[in-house]
Amino acid sequence: MADWTPTPFAGQDHWNAERLHQAWTRLHHGDAEPWPEQDALLQAWLLFHNGEFQRASEAGLALGDAGVNVANKAGCIYATYIEPHEQPRQDLLLQIAARAEDLQQRQPENLGAWYWQAYALGRYSQGISVAKALTLGLGVRIRHALEAVLARSPQHVNALLTMASYHAEVIDKVGSMVGGMTYGADKAQGLALYQRAMALQPDSIVTLTECAYGLVMLEGPNSLPQANHLLERATALTPLDTMERLYQAAARVSLES
Repeated sequence: MADWTPTPFAGQDHWNAERLHQAWTRLHHGDAEPWPEQDALLQAWLLFHNGEFQRASEAGLALGDAGVNVANKAGCIYATYIEPHEQPRQDLLLQIAARAEDLQQRQPENLGAWYWQAYALGRYSQGISVAKALTLGLGVRIRHALEAVLARSPQHVNALLTMASYHAEVIDKVGSMVGGMTYGADKAQGLALYQRAMALQPDSIVTLTECAYGLVMLEGPNSLPQANHLLERATALTPLDTMERLYQAAARVSLES
């Protein structure tokens, strides 16, 4: 594995096992990941929360199925917010999606196996254009994976956000009529999903930023004041870990642009 680019926030987070245990529920409210009982898996998650994404990914992969979720989450966040080159980014996201889909066959009740496939394919789709991704059938795979998560965990915040983003991205790229008739995208459903996620996790940097981006895609330029308000709320919060620092930095860039 080639060396990954270090996070710009390297060294700013200092999680240890005791502190992570106390904050686990808050940190993982969005993805519903269970507390790692295995010490080696705990160490991989500590690497993730401290922003050492490559080491977290490698440590997770070394654990087999038990470490796939932490490896996939580390890879997804790295690919989305840090990797500077498009081809390695796309390659990594496809590897993650394949790895997650493979895990589904062995652990169909593992929420992360479904969710990280959907997340990775969604980010990959953004890189090749959502319209092209839809013609390749990726939209169907993303939606199927998210439906699998929500069937098992209806209050899975990240799946609600990603499903809402599915509706938003499709409508934004191909329009309401084509999006609805061909891909099942619906503005009202997208907005309702964002609202459900906000009700479940209103003070989350991730939730606030994702809702802001989706609102603009679904409602258009008239929603910019409301979207900017959500981004301002996100930038005013104290990030819990390196992932949240990256989301917050992206929110600041959006506000300045």
